[in-house]
Amino acid sequence: MKDLALTPNALDDLESGGSTFDVVRFSTSHRRQWEGLVRQSTNGTLFHTRSFLEYHPAERFQDHSLVFSKGSNFVAVLPATITQSEPGPVLCSHPGSSFGGLALSPSISMNETDGIISSLVRYCREQGLVAVEMTLAPPIYSSPPNQELEFLLYRHGFQYVSRGLAQIVSLRSHPARKPSAQSPPVRQASAEFKRKVRRAEGMGVEVVGSDDLPSFYKILEQNLAQRHGAKPTHSLTELSDLERRLPNRLRLYVAFLGDEMIAGLLAFVCNARVALAFYICFLEEYQSYRAINLLCEKTMFWFREEGLEYFDFGTSTIAMQPNWGLIQFREGAGACGFMRSRMRLELNGNG
Repeated sequence: MKDLALTPNALDDLESGGSTFDVVRFSTSHRRQWEGLVRQSTNGTLFHTRSFLEYHPAERFQDHSLVFSKGSNFVAVLPATITQSEPGPVLCSHPGSSFGGLALSPSISMNETDGIISSLVRYCREQGLVAVEMTLAPPIYSSPPNQELEFLLYRHGFQYVSRGLAQIVSLRSHPARKPSAQSPPVRQASAEFKRKVRRAEGMGVEVVGSDDLPSFYKILEQNLAQRHGAKPTHSLTELSDLERRLPNRLRLYVAFLGDEMIAGLLAFVCNARVALAFYICFLEEYQSYRAINLLCEKTMFWFREEGLEYFDFGTSTIAMQPNWGLIQFREGAGACGFMRSRMRLELNGNG
């Protein structure tokens, strides 16, 4: 079989990036167009929106978010801050978000995305920055799922500085949906997980949607302190503020035994495809009731009924070390692993 050869012209096509784009810092005058682009983008999430980012007090981060445009049209946005390091200032994909990176217009081609990255790198060099970092969402947050942006960042010299494994359930696997002959294979909930769901139901546990954040937060604080010696990432005031800023994007589901709340799950509806379970907690004295199994089962069912495609449990690793107990539970619910990657490009002495 003959090797396929590239002509010089074809090689030039491979090596040339897309066209250049204008890059400016975000200002309040950009807000409406920014929100519109994120809403329509192929990979934008709740964490890209100004409505989410602005819950942070102005003094918490040095905002340096960027807008990419061609003429008057926005083609991409990048929520970002400046952080100080030993060598100098670094542009960071917003540290107040679980993930971020570039949110891209649905009309942007892969070649144009390459040009956006070239424009980003050039801008950072012109600003005297020493590096640029961004944390990417798993590929299922894009429509259709893809890793083109990650590939292009790597092509431009970005290196992986950390990778976490997120456990994600395809909601096509929920038993309420009858798979067709064309349905792709998905991991089903285990027999053990289903048995515990039935146990919770048999013991009188009921799951409902709720707006009682204060009662949920008490359980969350207690659970994190007992299990991890930690505090929630958000204060109760911040969660209440986010709920106000993002109507119907924060969803609280709780489990009751009689009149007592014994467990809860707070999820962020990140975009039209994916819900992220941000907090899951329970009262230790009721662990044997298996309320968490029923809570997850019901929550995934309701999200599937809304038309969402994936349920993200979040990462199950810290510094590349797996939390095997967490992974076993999430696999039991039907989850598979997807990478959440943080990438960095060093700019000192380059170009």
